[in-house]
Amino acid sequence: MAILEIKKYPEKVLKQKAKPVTLFDEDLQALIDNMIETMYAAPGVGLAAPQVGKSKRLAVIDISSKEYKYPLIVLINPVIVTCEGEVEFEEGCLSLPEYTAKVKRAETVVVNALDREGKAMEIEATDLLAVALQHEIDHLDGMLLIDRISPIKREFFKKRYKKSQKLGK
Repeated sequence: MAILEIKKYPEKVLKQKAKPVTLFDEDLQALIDNMIETMYAAPGVGLAAPQVGKSKRLAVIDISSKEYKYPLIVLINPVIVTCEGEVEFEEGCLSLPEYTAKVKRAETVVVNALDREGKAMEIEATDLLAVALQHEIDHLDGMLLIDRISPIKREFFKKRYKKSQKLGK
């Protein structure tokens, strides 16, 4: 296994819609294992394939370190089937280091996906798991959390980012 490079804003792969996974081979299994290792090393609670430069509809999530009793989840070709309610969560993103923002999301979601062997599964989630699922699926659709905040906050983020790049941070 290997720790992969996490792509940072404004890398183009982060803004592109990922392609569906059609082949469940050794390369896919290796990518899943490497993504899991990368997520834990970062450390993060989720990681989508575009964040490691791969245009695949694949994400891994593990919120068990955050007082929740869910096992590691591998999602392939996930689709949000239903959304209910609204919740606001303070979110961070491995592709936007040192930045967090309050984001409004659905409070409850039902997601259909395939597991790492290609078997269909359905996840009904609330709280942090619902937020993590929506966050990672956003990555697969070419969206970052800054796309979910107000235009004013987004402009503030972009100005701060440009300034940090000039300072070499």
